Amino acid sequence: MPANFTVLNFEVEDIEETVDQLKSKGVTFEQYPQPTETDEKGIYRGGSGPAAIAWFKDPAGNILSVLEE
Repeated sequence: MPANFTVLNFEVEDIEETVDQLKSKGVTFEQYPQPTETDEKGIYRGGSGPAAIAWFKDPAGNILSVLEE
């Protein structure tokens, strides 16, 4: 059974570039509504955490993320 929370974060230098590269390889980013509303790429900006974060699932359904501090 997959976890219902983020199990692994990957810190990246440029989230826009990373999301674009992963999408070009077939990765689908999660889309979330308020209060964690993501943009059209699946990137959330703001809050008290990292500057930007985007979530996706591994083949087992676990939630992973790329984040930019």
